[in-house]
Amino acid sequence: MGTRLNLPDSDIIYFPNFLEKENADAYLDTLLENLNWQQHSIKIFGKTIPQPRLTALYAETETPYTYSGLTLLPKKFTCELLELKKELKKYTPTHFTHCLANLYRNGKDSMGLHSDNEKELGKDPVIASVSLGATRKFILKHRHDKDQKHEIALEHGSLLLMMGATQHFWKHELPKTKLVTEPRINLTFRKIISSVK
Repeated sequence: MGTRLNLPDSDIIYFPNFLEKENADAYLDTLLENLNWQQHSIKIFGKTIPQPRLTALYAETETPYTYSGLTLLPKKFTCELLELKKELKKYTPTHFTHCLANLYRNGKDSMGLHSDNEKELGKDPVIASVSLGATRKFILKHRHDKDQKHEIALEHGSLLLMMGATQHFWKHELPKTKLVTEPRINLTFRKIISSVK
């Protein structure tokens, strides 16, 4: 069963038991070893810095994905990612074309505050976020109402579905923490409409 987050201007559902622990463990081990993990550099305030995490892009097509001024060329979906994509059909009718995978090696790795609102994702994008490994704190902040803030612990084997107007009104981040020493993989399945410049 999923829990819908009671947040204005959003459509977010959290499924803590998307995967059974045994399956989640197996996916974590396999994906840690087999995905094409890379550390890219991004520009922030005119400064080029290495991303504080590793990433890998997979897709059913050769359509690239651009975010934060970074363009990634996808590799073909692996068997494991195709299995997870098939499992997601039980939760959403969205046909996902791409998966942007993030590897947070430990609590020092992080994701800054942002929205997944690139034009390629369409008007009201559906983002299916699968978590494997260490539990990390996920923070949502409303773009206009500064009093609106929500924290949720994303657990091993869980699924967070962000839909509707969520990306228009909410930003999200994964902050650093000294409490986590283990790795976490985050698989963000998304549908890319077209490669819009």
